[in-house]
Amino acid sequence: MVFRNADLPALFHHTDSIAVARQREAVNTTRGQLFLLVVGSVPAALPWHWDTGALRLSGLIAVVAYLGVLVTTFFAARRKAKSHWQLNRSAAEFIKSMCWRYAVHGSPFESATQHPEAVFANRLEEGLQELKKVGWTDPRDELADSGGLITDSMRELRVKAFTVRKETYVRDRLIEQRGWYRRRQETSRRGTTVWSVTISALTALALLFALLQTFGPARSFPLPAVLSAAAAACLAWNEMRRHHPLISAHSLVEKDLESMQIAMETTLTERQWPVAVFETERIVSPQHTDWLARHKM
Repeated sequence: MVFRNADLPALFHHTDSIAVARQREAVNTTRGQLFLLVVGSVPAALPWHWDTGALRLSGLIAVVAYLGVLVTTFFAARRKAKSHWQLNRSAAEFIKSMCWRYAVHGSPFESATQHPEAVFANRLEEGLQELKKVGWTDPRDELADSGGLITDSMRELRVKAFTVRKETYVRDRLIEQRGWYRRRQETSRRGTTVWSVTISALTALALLFALLQTFGPARSFPLPAVLSAAAAACLAWNEMRRHHPLISAHSLVEKDLESMQIAMETTLTERQWPVAVFETERIVSPQHTDWLARHKM
């Protein structure tokens, strides 16, 4: 049997789509602010100015750029895209994890559990209520006619034999997650390399022009200020994307999943299965990855 994201309930898909949209909004807002800050520093470094009567066009560019930063900051504070992105991502991954645990008899939905659908509904509601306390907006009123929280595919997988459930979980959940973390490591490594080289190059150029200003004929050409602003923007962007800490965090998670895969495919018994699934879901949770990223040196 194959079990994919398409087999998850509508609540997951709705929450996931909001998380993706708000992530894109938050990232684009930060990118735009940093770009405008660099643009605003350019006119002051130019050796010439465009004047039209009482108006200096080069200065107008800086005014528009800095005004743009203030406007985007104001709207970003009101929309709270980053907060909504993180809350909806946590909700989507929580729903996905609970669905997988229910479908393959992971704890607390073991084979011997009485009324597993009621237990699933209660546990899911408890988790979502905790997210609502910190600002998550529950969209379920908008999804009243889009099906229940337990899909037909989830029920179909749950009634399969242990070997089928194990094979499906290992292939479609565990191995899929391992591949995702491996791809994220490669992306973060490329990002770290690109931005480190860029920051170093901009800083070296700023140093060169600073030396020319100090000892050479370029004293009236304050280009180091622009290069410094650009390097600072690149540094802020790199820190915002958290490439370096995520390399270590994703590497650790990928290794833990490898160990779980080996155990599930070799020595794990049906009696040990519910706890193993619960532990695997804990490992792939965003909270666990975030904790590793914050504390791994």
